[in-house]
Amino acid sequence: MEFKLVLFLVVVLTGLVFCIPPHDQVAKVARFVVHKCDWGSLATISTQPEVKGQPFANVFSVSDGPVEKGTGVPYFYLTAMEVSVKDLQINPVASLTVSLAETNYCKKKGYDPENPLCAHIILSGTVTKVNGTELDFAKGALFTRHSEMESWPKDHNWFFAKLNITNIWVLDYFGGIKTVSPEEYFNVKP
Repeated sequence: MEFKLVLFLVVVLTGLVFCIPPHDQVAKVARFVVHKCDWGSLATISTQPEVKGQPFANVFSVSDGPVEKGTGVPYFYLTAMEVSVKDLQINPVASLTVSLAETNYCKKKGYDPENPLCAHIILSGTVTKVNGTELDFAKGALFTRHSEMESWPKDHNWFFAKLNITNIWVLDYFGGIKTVSPEEYFNVKP
């Protein structure tokens, strides 16, 4: 009995088990998924000669804040040496997709990553550098969840950036995609 209780507490306290908000609470689902995900696929409009003007997706580490202290704002640690950042310097418009498929949730439930019940969120907007007082928050948000970033080569001129969200789509249930306004998204308590 004691072993089961200890095991249960370890699983719960380490975040190995979590409950997604009900699918009718769309803004809350969006905030929940964005906070649980540590990486996503960022799509830009390519400036690379071979695919100029076409969509180009790339994986990036992301954080909306330290664990259990998310803001909903996706932050990135970028370098101008990265191909997608070169795209963003010409056109800062991008879309970020995050999915619970990157957590253990979908696998434990037996959901394929494409299954709508394996919730994924698409955020679109513009990527901008972070400065001022927000810089310290972005640094803490990323380095607490991606600690190896602190040791990346200094000569790559890393900088902190964020996605200024203008549109939000949520796919977490059968019947089609749902939209959430940025106002609803930022006003909900996750």
